[in-house]
Amino acid sequence: MEQSAELLTPRRMTRQITVGGVAVGGGAPVTVQSMTTTKTADVEGTLAQIYALASAGADIVRCTCNEEAAAEGLAQIVPRSPVPIIADIHFHHEMALAALEAGVQGLRLNPGNLRKEAEIKQVAGEARDRGVPIRIGVNAGSLHPDLYKRFGGATPEALVESARMELAYFEEVGFSDVKISVKASSVALMIAAYRLAAETFDHPLHLGVTEAGPPPAGLLKGSAGIGTLLAEGIGDTIRFSLTADPVEEARAGRQLLESLGLRERKGLDLIACPSCGRAQVDVIAVAKAAQEALEDRKLPIQVAVMGCVVNGPGEAREADIGIAAGKAKGHLFIKGKIVRVVPEDQMVEALVTEAEKLVAEGIEARLAAADAGAEAEAEADRLELLDEKGSDPNATAVKIRHIRDRFAHPEAN
Repeated sequence: MEQSAELLTPRRMTRQITVGGVAVGGGAPVTVQSMTTTKTADVEGTLAQIYALASAGADIVRCTCNEEAAAEGLAQIVPRSPVPIIADIHFHHEMALAALEAGVQGLRLNPGNLRKEAEIKQVAGEARDRGVPIRIGVNAGSLHPDLYKRFGGATPEALVESARMELAYFEEVGFSDVKISVKASSVALMIAAYRLAAETFDHPLHLGVTEAGPPPAGLLKGSAGIGTLLAEGIGDTIRFSLTADPVEEARAGRQLLESLGLRERKGLDLIACPSCGRAQVDVIAVAKAAQEALEDRKLPIQVAVMGCVVNGPGEAREADIGIAAGKAKGHLFIKGKIVRVVPEDQMVEALVTEAEKLVAEGIEARLAAADAGAEAEAEADRLELLDEKGSDPNATAVKIRHIRDRFAHPEAN
């Protein structure tokens, strides 16, 4: 943590929740979130965007779950994502149940859209049993009509009361693994609502100015609202809501935290897949070795360590450079293009050497220096691995079958 953080108002201490291994609240570093803009049913496209977001600094990524196909997509996305996945739920509690079946590490529920008490409690009970946290995502633009009438509009008090009512439902079923947001498109309203929420709840708060619009105005609104609250010690996780490529959201969030001294500034940004049934190497060990070898060199690049060659280069194509494991081989890629195939025991060494050359010579020069035949060799390895491991090494078909059963027989849920 930079010294500048010590000059800010001390951080408000909250309960701590864990989203797929990422701590939120309770003194943990403020985390960065963003949301995919792809159709969640487009598994490969969504994963590519998730990897791009992780490369840009996102610690947690949210995906919409608005239809059965999206839930089935999540069943395939979650085990291959480098960061925890939160399912965004709006009008149908069945989508929340299906997302939990798919294995997501968090849910976001909008109290203004999902209003039936029994359904809310059912989702909370299922999340409780699975150890999955929920964000109560209040939004000034979708406030319950009764609250709007009672408080004379979308006031800070109305937003906080919406969260309090939802939280009461959760508590009735013994569920408290919660974070809260009270977003508005008005920066002043958003700041006032979060100040009141900080006085009302001891749960971690997710900060954001909703519908902030395109840059640069959207960046200014988000920075004004989020930055003001962070400087006051309020906020545990943040999201810029921009009408732009979500990668810009992640970058903005990371840069804001670094500028306030709330996250450590570092040159190297290393991401890695969490491994899966198709992995050919110990991804954790390779990632650790690469981190140790590269971090002292202070190279300002994004590096990816991927467990397999089937999806790795494509999923991490936004990274400057990466390595994907084949059968006893490492496939070195730059911006998703295979440039070299090396023996497994030389993976980290080759990655470091190529990373130094990349910084010194530039991306285009290193792409031009790619080994002839590297892509063809990589494709042969990819096909061999597919043949050996099959197309469903994570048993996602079973999860998808359970999701379909939920929709086919809702009375049994």
